[in-house]
Amino acid sequence: MVAYTGIQGQNILIVSSDPSNPTEGQIWYNSTSNLLKGYANVVTNAWASGGNMTTPFQDGGGFGIQTAAIGAGGYTIPYTNNSQSYNGTAWTNTPTINTARTTRGSGTQTAGLIFGGNAPPADAKQTATELWNGSTWTSNPTGLNTARGGVFSYGTQTASLAAGGSGSPAGLAAATESWNGSSWTTVPGTLNTARGGGGSAGTQTAGLAFGGDPSGAPPETSAATESWNGTSWTSVNSLPVEKNSNRGAGLQTSALSFAGVNDTASIAYNTTDSWDGTNWTSTSTMATGRGNLGSAGVGSPTGSSAIAFGGAPVTPPYTSATEEWSGTNLATRTITTS
Repeated sequence: MVAYTGIQGQNILIVSSDPSNPTEGQIWYNSTSNLLKGYANVVTNAWASGGNMTTPFQDGGGFGIQTAAIGAGGYTIPYTNNSQSYNGTAWTNTPTINTARTTRGSGTQTAGLIFGGNAPPADAKQTATELWNGSTWTSNPTGLNTARGGVFSYGTQTASLAAGGSGSPAGLAAATESWNGSSWTTVPGTLNTARGGGGSAGTQTAGLAFGGDPSGAPPETSAATESWNGTSWTSVNSLPVEKNSNRGAGLQTSALSFAGVNDTASIAYNTTDSWDGTNWTSTSTMATGRGNLGSAGVGSPTGSSAIAFGGAPVTPPYTSATEEWSGTNLATRTITTS
């Protein structure tokens, strides 16, 4: 027999019951169950209920992460200027936005912005951009170059992207605009399929756009997915199902598409699709089928940062429901050896 000496390592703690507050990567031997255990990430891929919004809404701007999000504007019959903050458990009203409208957003809970949207009268398309500093909303002197609602949105308060949307005065826009912290610049790259009202994932220079309304007339749905490299859009593999009013979270290489509707078929989807950088795969369902919801987690890893809130089925009533996505979750696991 060969003897091995000088091996470096750590002793494994022997306990009669599992630790009540383990740390990630910790390993121990449970002498009661005679099992080797550890505390590590477990893939869950599931939605769980969160705290209800203070006011139901649809089609509002959302940004941040699962435990620190903002929902602003939207439509509640009529348009609203309401703004709310989420701490991972409950929503709290914050100072209102300056223009009541539907909108999209990007950034963090303490440094975000909203842009574009629809507002009265007659659902007029907007260019307005407002900045959030964690306590107040400020209207920016310059807005989008193309007035529109339902854009695909990405980025931070100082480096954002707006693409596609419902154009002004009518029809759909394919234009892409880049935000530098003070103004918007129209860039050459346009969406291959002009559409709005779909889901976003990624950053200002590495984005993903999926689903949406490509026509403004029935069936008003799309499964198209396009990838942005900072210069141009490239068509990639489509969603499993055509839909609009869906939302997204995550990165260009690891994204989620969730919810959405098919108005013509009167379907409100509760499905979730996961993107691995090449293909979409259907995964866990949401508790509430709906579209035009708010979301946060664009540009963040999808493991623990996605959140969906508000929205409505094909027709009102609007919901205040919040759901939180967990792709991975720290948990105690039994370690097998051989």
